[in-house]
Amino acid sequence: MPLDYRAYVRDFNTGDDRGLVEKYFAPDTQMISGSGVRKGHKGMNEFLAWAHDGVREIIRPQVVMWDKDHIFAEVDMDFVASKPRPDFTFGALKTGDILTVKFFAAYTVVNGKITTLKTMTWKAETGVTKAPRLGSEAGQRASFLAYTRAFSSGLPEQYSAFYTDDVKLQLSSVGTLTGKKAIVDFYTKMFRTVREDLVVNQIVFDEKAIVGDFVSVFTAVEDAPDFVVAPLKKGESIRVPVFVYYTLRDGLISDIRVARSGAPAR
Repeated sequence: MPLDYRAYVRDFNTGDDRGLVEKYFAPDTQMISGSGVRKGHKGMNEFLAWAHDGVREIIRPQVVMWDKDHIFAEVDMDFVASKPRPDFTFGALKTGDILTVKFFAAYTVVNGKITTLKTMTWKAETGVTKAPRLGSEAGQRASFLAYTRAFSSGLPEQYSAFYTDDVKLQLSSVGTLTGKKAIVDFYTKMFRTVREDLVVNQIVFDEKAIVGDFVSVFTAVEDAPDFVVAPLKKGESIRVPVFVYYTLRDGLISDIRVARSGAPAR
């Protein structure tokens, strides 16, 4: 193989675009696709900065073939949105959306550097495999962060897509909510007066669970004298440190347990 494609995929999936271009692409490289031609490191970096603005791109190779100067790969690309991208090339994205696109990619390699990259694509979600949404892989970690952004943005269709149908949410102040609808109904009602923003301090991932140290920032969009944490007037906020344990089943959240890890602070 003219370059270590496994290492390329690993580095691609870190999201460090400038480091990837510097390490693997020749200074006079060309990227040729249906949307145009990008030349050199500058052209590649400008394109990737635009394409990956609020979107993590995760490469999942399906078939890889090579000779001494070329690599040909069939890959399924997952695009994970952490903010709205209505202008995205393969379709409008909302926060928390995951779009998968089939690519054929042909790399010409000289002296260990990619001199030409040619790509072609299918229509989004056509003939692709789908990875489990959540787990320990790079794309799954990016998906979880997109989930937290969708939740904080109050997008129930997006954040509930990460739940099993029988998901349970255990809150000491409320009790246990069972099922997607119960959770969505609870937060939709709450968000009319108080919005919750999840601030991530630290997360640990594996295939069976995600454990996080968060701060829940509750901000009143209307007066909320009966809010369960503390009465809030419109515009006031209160910060609550919490530990959250997410149990996973088949890449989806099946159980959420929340415990306060410190005193609320205004």
